[in-house]
Amino acid sequence: MGKVHKICDNVLNRNFKSEKRFKKLVTDITYLPFGSKKMYLSSIMDLYYGEIVAYSISDKQDVNFILDTLNQLPEVNDCILHSDQGFCVYILQLSARSNACIESFHSSLKSETFYLDRLNNEPTSIVIQIVIDYLKYYNKTRIQQKLGYKSPIEYRQSVTQ
Repeated sequence: MGKVHKICDNVLNRNFKSEKRFKKLVTDITYLPFGSKKMYLSSIMDLYYGEIVAYSISDKQDVNFILDTLNQLPEVNDCILHSDQGFCVYILQLSARSNACIESFHSSLKSETFYLDRLNNEPTSIVIQIVIDYLKYYNKTRIQQKLGYKSPIEYRQSVTQ
């Protein structure tokens, strides 16, 4: 039997706007279906400009998988890292709206790649490359209305100049 973990307060409380970089981050894990197999994507989004700032892809969910994602972040102070706290807590305590930004990103990733291309028996290397290519596209090219029809990186560059 697994260890009981503490359920943290919802400090973010659906306030998805951030006034600075690396002050409000959201994270989640999603599965990547392809044929009878699946992999997992752990990603972290900065709510200031909507960029995916860290991610990991693995065939299993374990501590190293999560740490790999977290270790990509710069050291920052006074930062909120918001998650739905895992599958069991998600079902019992929260709605999808409490982590809507990252859930929406994962939905876009799947609908614009995995479901659109009907990936079946692709090798894992192809699946990983599809995710990496989509992350680059999402951050550098895919415009968002809330960012003034700029991509996350274009928006970040425009506000930091």
